[in-house]
Amino acid sequence: MSIHQRRLRSGKTSYDVKLRTPDGRQYKKTFRTKKEAESYVVQQRAAQMSGTWVDPNAGKVRFDAYAAQWLEQRTALRPRTVELYEYLLRLHVLPGLGSSPLEKISPMQVRAWHARLATEHHVSATTASKAYRLLRSILATAVDDELLSRNPCMLRGAGVERSAERPIISINEVAAIADAVDLRYRCMVLLATWAGLRFGEIGGLKRVDVDLEAGTVRIERQLLELKTGRHVEGPPKSSAGHRLIALPPHVVPELAQHLASFVEADPASHVFTSPDGGPLRRSNFNRRVWQPACAAVGIQGFRFHDLRHTGNTFAASTGASTKELMARMGHASPRAALIYQHASPERDRALADGLSRLVGTSRARPRLRLVESDEEQWSIFGTSTDNGTPGVHPIQDIGPDQRGGDDGTRTHDPLLAKQVL
Repeated sequence: MSIHQRRLRSGKTSYDVKLRTPDGRQYKKTFRTKKEAESYVVQQRAAQMSGTWVDPNAGKVRFDAYAAQWLEQRTALRPRTVELYEYLLRLHVLPGLGSSPLEKISPMQVRAWHARLATEHHVSATTASKAYRLLRSILATAVDDELLSRNPCMLRGAGVERSAERPIISINEVAAIADAVDLRYRCMVLLATWAGLRFGEIGGLKRVDVDLEAGTVRIERQLLELKTGRHVEGPPKSSAGHRLIALPPHVVPELAQHLASFVEADPASHVFTSPDGGPLRRSNFNRRVWQPACAAVGIQGFRFHDLRHTGNTFAASTGASTKELMARMGHASPRAALIYQHASPERDRALADGLSRLVGTSRARPRLRLVESDEEQWSIFGTSTDNGTPGVHPIQDIGPDQRGGDDGTRTHDPLLAKQVL
């Protein structure tokens, strides 16, 4: 280690610090004052001794290059997730931070970038949360790779996604939509609502997954449509997505009729397809089937996925526990399951009526009131007099050690009175 004083052309003095990495390589850093140089030496030595040292030159790699490498190494990501990350990086993260070296990305720079998403680029709060979480994950890996000493993403609550509340519809409206769609798609509406299936799970469902005798469907896969238009078949959204779902009895005959009318006998045949037998395309289904059906029954702003939301709310209203809802809907966490639990106006009215019943029961119970002097003690009962005021009777003075008998008298012993209260 050495500190060298150097005079610049401007006449000012600088101080060059030369240090060695743990593996013996030399590195240098320049400071304006000798005090800053000495402080840096102390800090570097302490970091090397504690095992928290980070190579200063490592952080010089640009964020865009590191982000591309980070994404390439995430081989376990689902295709749709890769598409989402590429979209967020291209449109929202790299334009503001891509050219910055990792070591130059500070908490203040992250804060300014996040603020510009809303003020200058008018990005929705949901998209901004997704972009922030992606940035935080990439920089967390940079910390693990010892390119950064700490993660500069420190905005409290910036990664919390507050999605808009989705609507739910009534049982009669679900039935109306099921009646309005083409018969080929009727069971899609029923399974999305009463079994809580996602669109991709419906597209990936095969005849072998359906057990009409047991009244169940097994979710083993989902069919995903990429932005290129290519379909890929993969596992469910999470490990909890692998599940066996009991169908409500009224759905089983509907599904049996669908299998007989539209599905080939081969166990590997898809249960739901387009009219030409090809895989379902979400955009075509929304445009040609779903939106016209909703318009026909007078429902606006309701997505196909909201049927799953509606069905889980129905399930919650039956008294299902959070664990039961998690298993049925394929959720890996209680938080995800609780998103779909809502208090309906009918249930809220039932709760309010129950609270009134509690009050009515409480009014029928006798009460006692204590005052300071024995002469002013009165017993107050839950009955009323002719003029509507509570029935009030003086307590007979029968001595502090005597107890009330079968004749209705009461003791005025405060200890006994407290026991009654």
